Amino acid sequence: MRSREQQGLGKGCYPWVASRHLTSRQETPLSSALPRRRTVATAVLAASLASLCAIAPAASADEHAIPGTAGASTLSDTPEPARPAFYEPPAQIPSTPGTVIRQEKADNVLDPLDASSLSYDARRVMYSSTDREGTPIAVTAVVVSPKAPWVGPGKRPIISYAAGTQGMADACAPSRQLKAMTEYETIFFKDLLFRGYTVALTDYQGLGTPGTHTYMVREAQGHAVLDLARATQRVGLPGTDTRTPVGLSGYSQGGGAAAAAAELAGSYAPELDVKGTVAGAPPADLAPVSKQIDGSLYSAFELYATAGLFSAYHVNPSTYLNAKGVALLPKVEGNCVINLFDLAFIRSSTLTKDGRPMDQAFTEEPLRSLVADNRIGRTKPNAPVLVTSSLTDDVIPYAVPRQLAKDWCSRGANVWFQPIITPTHLGGAIPTAAYATTFFESRFNGLTQLPNCGAY
Repeated sequence: MRSREQQGLGKGCYPWVASRHLTSRQETPLSSALPRRRTVATAVLAASLASLCAIAPAASADEHAIPGTAGASTLSDTPEPARPAFYEPPAQIPSTPGTVIRQEKADNVLDPLDASSLSYDARRVMYSSTDREGTPIAVTAVVVSPKAPWVGPGKRPIISYAAGTQGMADACAPSRQLKAMTEYETIFFKDLLFRGYTVALTDYQGLGTPGTHTYMVREAQGHAVLDLARATQRVGLPGTDTRTPVGLSGYSQGGGAAAAAAELAGSYAPELDVKGTVAGAPPADLAPVSKQIDGSLYSAFELYATAGLFSAYHVNPSTYLNAKGVALLPKVEGNCVINLFDLAFIRSSTLTKDGRPMDQAFTEEPLRSLVADNRIGRTKPNAPVLVTSSLTDDVIPYAVPRQLAKDWCSRGANVWFQPIITPTHLGGAIPTAAYATTFFESRFNGLTQLPNCGAY
């Protein structure tokens, strides 16, 4: 693992970043907060913060707080409940993304009596990935593959499946919820299994493993999806190898993760034979999503995203949150979506130091550049994409996925944008799953997708 000096974390003024361990006072430069390639955004961010340097102390982000590494602390420094030994990362994580660290048989994945084990090979897997800064991390997942011979053309395809919002606590991890029979995604990926595909479901960074889950962080989520495809090629499934074709799929948080993976695949995992991506209701632009759900039934999602972004970018929560907001963080980190009402109808303005909602803070530097860094749609995917959205989505505004499709179309991507008339965010999930099966059937059979760019 690279040292922070090797990552460019030397001296400088970076007042919005502070360690949760206040004994550390080593300064951290502005340039380390965002990828070096975004030099223009970095310059703007530097200028906007220049006036603050004289009055705000600089401190280093704690390198031991990287989610998915051994002993990582949480954003709030709250100890996490004991986790099964399988989910504890090794002290040294392989530097090659997609390396299988360990695997074991997964029980009760599809039914409580485990009768499905007669028809499916289900395994829990820990594999190596990288966070948004390129640091090696351990991520866990479940891989499920039919035992019946594949009857389609070529090799049995892999669907690297990104789950929708699970929550922030380790117990929310899809691989753990599948065992507990509380994982709702089973409803949506079962048809992919029935069609003979191998389905691999990632837990993402810090979900199941130590540290705060980096919810809504574009690169971390995209890497986790792509590296799971790599790892699935290497777990030893019969007839599966590094030439096995891959599909990427997800809805909501998973739609964002799949979309991020689609546009990162060409540079991050160019060896993968990605045939296509289904991005259902992708939160490609976080600012309008934050504005829509603030104070709503789904206000927990905004709290998750704030904690996830602060964790990934080493932001000191007390810079923006008041005492009530900071005190709420442990509850956010320990929440699962099945307990959504515990964090429902909370207005972020009651949690911020200046009394403004978080969506307003996200429009000003330095958080504006942080949100911009997680905008999806700036890079052309290297394979066909299906983007869906309900016309009356009450979580991800319809305009957000539609704009993503337009952005990709403007870059020459092969995109089909599918509006869904079924109301609400939840209502759009089942039609998306149906569209996904048809989409992948066509892609894996070598059919060409005719884009509908310009029709919406």
